[in-house]
Amino acid sequence: MDQRVVHSCYHCGARLPPSPVLVALDGRPQPFCCHGCATAAQWIRDADLGDYYRLRSDPGARVDVEAADLGAWDGKELLAEHTVPVDGGCEITVLTDGMRCAACAWLVDRALERTPGVLDAGANAVTGRIRIAWDPARTRLSAVLGQLSMLGYRAYLAGDPAAERQRVADRRQWLLRLGIAGLAAMQTMMLSEASYLDFGHHMSVPTRDLFRWFTLLVCAPVVFYSGWPFIEGAWSGLKRRHLGMDVLVAGSTLLAYFASAVATVRGGPHVWFDAAAMFVFLLLLARLLEQRARRIASAQVDTLARARPVLAVRERADGTRESVSLSALRVDDVACVAVGEAVPADGELLDPHAQFEEALLTGESHPVTKRAGDPVYAGTHCRETPARLRITGIGSATRLSQLTRLVEQAQAQRPPLAQLADRIGALFVGGVLLAALTVYLGWRIVEPERAFEVALSLLVVSCPCALSLAVPAALAAASGALARRGILPVRAGALDRLARVTDLVFDKTGTLTRVHPVLEAVEVFDGMDEARACALAAALERDSGHPIAAAFAGEEEPLAVESLQLVAGQGLSGRIEGVDWRLGVAPFAAGRADDGQVWLGDGTRAFARFTMREGLRTDAADTLRALRALGLTVHLASGDGAAAVERMAATLGIDDARARQRPEDKLALVYELQARGRTVAMVGDGLNDAPVLAGADVSLAMGEGVALAQRAADLVLTAPELMRVPAAIALARRTRRIIRENFIWAVGYNLVALPLAAMGRVTPGWAALGMAVSSLVVTLNALRLMRRSREEHRP
Repeated sequence: MDQRVVHSCYHCGARLPPSPVLVALDGRPQPFCCHGCATAAQWIRDADLGDYYRLRSDPGARVDVEAADLGAWDGKELLAEHTVPVDGGCEITVLTDGMRCAACAWLVDRALERTPGVLDAGANAVTGRIRIAWDPARTRLSAVLGQLSMLGYRAYLAGDPAAERQRVADRRQWLLRLGIAGLAAMQTMMLSEASYLDFGHHMSVPTRDLFRWFTLLVCAPVVFYSGWPFIEGAWSGLKRRHLGMDVLVAGSTLLAYFASAVATVRGGPHVWFDAAAMFVFLLLLARLLEQRARRIASAQVDTLARARPVLAVRERADGTRESVSLSALRVDDVACVAVGEAVPADGELLDPHAQFEEALLTGESHPVTKRAGDPVYAGTHCRETPARLRITGIGSATRLSQLTRLVEQAQAQRPPLAQLADRIGALFVGGVLLAALTVYLGWRIVEPERAFEVALSLLVVSCPCALSLAVPAALAAASGALARRGILPVRAGALDRLARVTDLVFDKTGTLTRVHPVLEAVEVFDGMDEARACALAAALERDSGHPIAAAFAGEEEPLAVESLQLVAGQGLSGRIEGVDWRLGVAPFAAGRADDGQVWLGDGTRAFARFTMREGLRTDAADTLRALRALGLTVHLASGDGAAAVERMAATLGIDDARARQRPEDKLALVYELQARGRTVAMVGDGLNDAPVLAGADVSLAMGEGVALAQRAADLVLTAPELMRVPAAIALARRTRRIIRENFIWAVGYNLVALPLAAMGRVTPGWAALGMAVSSLVVTLNALRLMRRSREEHRP
């Protein structure tokens, strides 16, 4: 037996334990890492599918010894939502990450074919999808999937099948339209070429007319099937009294086709079928490229909505596990997440430690290590070791759902630049129509036989595809690039305003410093007990939402608080067991001079002083250096005491640092800068930052901040990494530059092409080609934003 067989599982290739499972196959003992793999190999041999081991190029998937509870797959809601009826039963498409080569797909096909009740099955090793058609009267879906699980192929839902089918159908229809247009355009060009090459006019009129009639028939499906989206779009725009790009496209195509048809019937000197067919083909090609660019650009954002799994594994009170639909989860349930699986809901980690991949939510490329009690978010993926969570948020209360809503809100808005481009495009279309009519009338006087051809060339060459794509293509690419970096623009025009920023105002606590400060020391006065002081502070801070609340967390039975009030920039007051207490700055809580610490008192007397220790975020200094390299001025406005703020400013080299800033003081600072002609960005995360976030020209909220701050912000950083701020500003500036380049190209192209077409120097065919190339240039230029620059933070 070779070295690999001795040290590796015969089925899955995993390293063997000290005491491997030995099973005789074909008269030879083979080692296995567990009984699950041994059982799977025995079944494969008994089913006469042993060729799997000869054909495979990669080891199989490891088989769980403990059979998974698949009962949730038989639920009526799941079957109604994810299956489609077929002859004799139902069909579902599932995903698996266990298929590693073509032999796996072969094994799955053969295994399912031999499963009673399965009507048809098909596995794709490339996509990891398995299509299963079965008869519910003969077998349950859970039994079919149990057969797969026994072989090491665990099934996952493939998403909304109706939406997936619709996306596939739409894509196929667009490709079919393009294919028909391409084939017909080639045939049209070949038939037209004969007339173009007849320099000596030797072709007989009947032959010429025969070619024209063939061309008319070949061109018809291009215009009326392949070009139907443009005709439909034009009609929809005209009904809304809007002159869009489709009006010119459909008008030019139909005009060329029907004018050519009339010339064919009457025996006129010129036809333009080739221009109509080529125009539609090139436009379809440009639109498919644009759609692909949009899909690539927005893939990271769109994935948020599909990140949450549909099934979850819940731990029962007796320690056993069950698979349930996500809607069955409740707060305080214990969920079990296997390695590689997505977390079904927000929760707290119960295990000592685990790793989770949060790239989708935060843009962090490396797995994040969590400790017991740390928050874990829905949509993240468990890595290295399985994890157990206590559910704290389900449904719309999860962080994933909140980010998805922010994204949907942003996508539903029309940025001012896009609205401006639409208005310019509408005016441009109207101007082109008038220009085409003027050119036609002018050529009717000078050279009547060329009047229609010149006017048609003018219409085609001036089609404002590039102008219409200049802004949307760049914004789509920028949105995808931002999402990849963990930055979500949630308000219209945020990128444009961010590109014009000259000053940044930072909050301190929770923004430049870590979110949760540590309680370093407690001093008590006037007979107060230290434990009692901490309990009172914990009760007052518990529901405040302020970052320092975590420093007082941990009381098993928190005291009840009545009449709790937040005094902005000062602290908290409330009644506990009939006594009024205050917690906050020294003048407010204890009637003493401000020393930058947190005091507990009754407003006149001091009972305790809490010394907090804050640590700078690891990337704070690098962030400020990057911002200064971008030519920005940095300000610090904090509600903390002067001593703490001055230390922070000295450490980071901030010249303008202001302490004890109430929300109205921070807002006044922003207005003061704006009055001097500066464009101000605010970066914060706390409840007190919401007013100034809303008052700044553009605002960025830390993703860990309270919901109100995020609602007031223009952009949300989904992870607490400050280096994303200069990255966002640099990308916003690049986006503005590329939009400007796109506009210059689109306008410059039309300024050159329109006079040439009006002078009769451009044929309709060349006009169609020029228009398509112009659109392609704009789209490719916008896609440059998707490339991660090596000099991301350079101005």
